[in-house]
This record gives sequence, C-alpha cells and structure tokens, in this order.
Amino acid sequence: MNMRAAVIGGVVLFLLAAGGLGWHFLGDVSSPDTSLPGSAPLPVPPVPPRLVEGARYEQCLAMLPNDPRGAANFAASWTDGGEGAAHCSALAEVALGNVQMGADHLARLAAASHAPAAARAAVYEQAAGAWLMAGQAAHAFDAGTAALALAPDDADLLVDRAVAAAAINRFDDALADLTHALDIDPGRAEVLVLRAATWRHLGQLGLAQDDIDRAIAIDPENAEAMLERGILRQRHDDPAGARDDWERAIVLAPDSPTADLAEQNLALLEAGPQQP
Repeated sequence: MNMRAAVIGGVVLFLLAAGGLGWHFLGDVSSPDTSLPGSAPLPVPPVPPRLVEGARYEQCLAMLPNDPRGAANFAASWTDGGEGAAHCSALAEVALGNVQMGADHLARLAAASHAPAAARAAVYEQAAGAWLMAGQAAHAFDAGTAALALAPDDADLLVDRAVAAAAINRFDDALADLTHALDIDPGRAEVLVLRAATWRHLGQLGLAQDDIDRAIAIDPENAEAMLERGILRQRHDDPAGARDDWERAIVLAPDSPTADLAEQNLALLEAGPQQP
C-alpha cells in the first residue's frame, strides 16, 4: 500500500529511502538535505491503492508509469469517473512534474473519499511523498499525520512521517515514529539506520552506535548503514574507519544518492579540518 516501498522497491523510497537518507553529513555540516534525484520515480506502487473498482480505473492507473500524459488525458475524458478518475489524474500530474498540484489534489481526494480507511491512508501517503518531492516537508508531515489517523500502526506510514519530521528538524517527533515502527517490526535495518541518524542529530552518539550496529548485524551490505557508521566513526575521531565505511558504501550502491553523499564526505575528509 505504500509508495515508499514502491520506490525503494518503488518510489521514494518513494521519495525517500533514497532521498530520505540525505540526513547523512560529515559531522553537522548543514541542515537535512531534502533534495531528490532528478529522475525520481513516479510515486505509484506496482499495485496502487484502489479507491474504487473498475476496468477503466485499472486502465488509467496502468498507463501512469509509461504514458502519464495519456493517463491525464484519459482521466480528463472520463467524465463519470468519480474518485477513480480524480486519483489517476492527480498521480498523472505528479508524473508530469506538476508535483505540488498533484500533492494537493491527492490530499483533498483522501480527505473527501468514501473509500475504506486503508485506501484513504495510502492516498494520503502518496500525497506526503509528492509534497516531499515538491520540497514541502511541513505539508508532507501533515499528510502523514492524516494517514496515521486512519492506520495508526502502519510501520511504513510511521517511517514516512519520520522522514518528513526530520526534514523540518523535528527530530524528537521523528524518533518517536521510528521507535513505534521498530516496536511493530524490529528487524528492519533501514529503519534502524534512520533512527541512528536521528539519535546522532539529537547528540546521542552512543544510542546511534547501538542502532547502527544492530542494522549492520541484520544487513551487512546495507549501503546507508555503512554511510552512517562512517559518520559516527568520524565523530569518534576514527578517520581511517570512516574512510573504509564510505568507500564500502560506494561499492555497495554505486551511482546512487548514498554514494554521492559518501563521496562528498570522503572529499571533506581528504581536505582536512577547515581553518577558522
């Protein structure tokens, strides 16, 4: 049901898992990076949430990945399509680059829909992902909150809202959501990595190290975990260890946002401490 799974397995991981791990920086160089790769995939899972049933709805949704313009035209011509046409139209706007418009339409649709709670929560999640793509993390947080009101124990929704919270420096809120997600599903390495980064931003390096060690024990080839462990090693005055981890992250995930961040950190490490 969630977009994020479609992006990292689907869309941001939809947006994020790929984009969300922009919280990683050498030391505390700057605020969280909410930028996304220029070719961010459409925030539509392989099986999008169904607000209604029907062959025309399925046809419109199936057009989105390869022909979003065609999907937009199809939805516009489907005059009696109701929520199905509105949903397809909003997702088509996102795919065509009209991300803010699409996000607004998705949020309004989720609020007004008569579909079951799970489907409405999924559409709110799509709205949150689109708001993040538009650089509107506060709106993404609000959409995530609306989704969780409908599905409070959905671990994916909790992670998505945590990413939005971190993007607006609400790290205590991010920590609460990630901890809740891990209570539901303790074996998710990617969530442990995100919580480690959150602990680090809160100045709790020991707790961050505990989470990153757990993540690597679960998934030794997790590139984001290597990126984060390298940051923690750098913070503990272990530049050689940091270098090894960042180089490993690049090997594990070449040509990715994670590799880009690791390369940036390596460049800063090689440059040495900046002079006052």
